Amino acid sequence: MKKHTLIYLRHFHYSLDEFMPCEVCGNRAVDVHHIEARGMGGTSAKDEIDNLMGLCRECHIHFGDKKQYLDYLKETHKKFLNDYRQGISGNRIENGDIF
Repeated sequence: MKKHTLIYLRHFHYSLDEFMPCEVCGNRAVDVHHIEARGMGGTSAKDEIDNLMGLCRECHIHFGDKKQYLDYLKETHKKFLNDYRQGISGNRIENGDIF
C-alpha cells in the first residue's frame, strides 16, 4: 500500500474493506489523490492530510491533476476536513450536478 493511502486511511480511521466516501460526490472512493501533485520524483512533504483527498474513479479522472479545478478541490477538501472534525458525515454533493 502506498504511503499516502495509508496516511489517509489512518487519519479517518478507515479499514481497507470499509466504505470510504468520495469527497466530491459521495460515491465509493477508490483513489487517494494528491491535491497538489508531488511531481515526477516527488517529495514526501506532500503526503500530509491537508493535501490528500479520497476520490471515486470518475471524479479522479474529471478533476484530478487539472489546474482549473485546484481551488475547487482545495475548498472541497477543507470543508470535508472541517465536517469530519466536527463529527459530520454524509455525501459531499452540494449542487446536484457536479459535472
